[in-house]
Amino acid sequence: MLSLRRYTAADRELWDSAVAAARNATFLFLRRYMDYHSDRFRDHSLIFCDGRGTPVALLPANESVTAVGSHTERHLHSHQGLTYGGFILSPRCRDAQIEELFRLTVAHLRDNGFAALHYKQVPHIYHLLPSDNDAYWLWRLGATEEACCLSSTIDLHPLSVCPHVSGSRRNNANRLRRHGYTVCHDTPLHTFWPILTANLLASHGVAPVHTLEEMQRLQAACPDNILCHTVTDTAGQTVAGTVLFVTPQVVHAQYISASPEGKACGALDLLFLTLIEEYRQRQCHRYFDFGISNERGGTVLNASLLEQKERFGATGTLHRSFLLRIYPPARTAST
Repeated sequence: MLSLRRYTAADRELWDSAVAAARNATFLFLRRYMDYHSDRFRDHSLIFCDGRGTPVALLPANESVTAVGSHTERHLHSHQGLTYGGFILSPRCRDAQIEELFRLTVAHLRDNGFAALHYKQVPHIYHLLPSDNDAYWLWRLGATEEACCLSSTIDLHPLSVCPHVSGSRRNNANRLRRHGYTVCHDTPLHTFWPILTANLLASHGVAPVHTLEEMQRLQAACPDNILCHTVTDTAGQTVAGTVLFVTPQVVHAQYISASPEGKACGALDLLFLTLIEEYRQRQCHRYFDFGISNERGGTVLNASLLEQKERFGATGTLHRSFLLRIYPPARTAST
């Protein structure tokens, strides 16, 4: 039998140890990453333990009060501050226990007045062992898919089918090399952030999800997982860059941006063809991921952005989210 309890700050070491040992976790679930935005979300993470008190699963989560028509409801999200979420599973967690995780979670939510669970899956490319059992049990429980977004991913495995890379991208990258443009590794974040900020403001009227100071703190906490790479022109000026989130299975481009000069010369061609080839040769990671090309939960597809990623040889990976309504137990009619 499994037991459930809410996470508290006293559980931090236990939590992080369970994340490090899990079969489908990344550094995003470590408390030194999650807690950077603890002031924005009301944490309601859950820990599931076996009879010996050993964690079998975690659920990074926050709660919200959500307007539904003319009233409000209490909802649990896994987790609104993270790209993906869901149950973080021990390598020894069996399917019968995953069913029990959902049973315990539904009972906990019902007992505490929650009306819904919003559940983000961890995409399969991040799994160290296949861990799609959660989608099966969500289907069995009657959950509906509320979001489905398309990410663009390159398989770096040497035995995989060689991806088709646009010839014009290769030619442009070679031209930039000949003209003295350079890819710089482990660049300080502050050299790239002005380009990123200006680009997002001009294109979408928004700021980066992370401020420069937040990202610098996260990089200091996770130095092996958050890396910045840039391209400089012949005068040594930064014209393009990316921030990579590096996990055991996936190298993910969290932020991508180029200056007006970088866009005009196609500096991102040089940057990504260089990085993809370097990570392919290292054979330490299975996938290189460009992220999603969607808005509004997947109902809007940015086709031109998707095509740009496909021209590097990327194909599709899904980010799926589910909605499970929590209903109170039926009342027994009085006699």
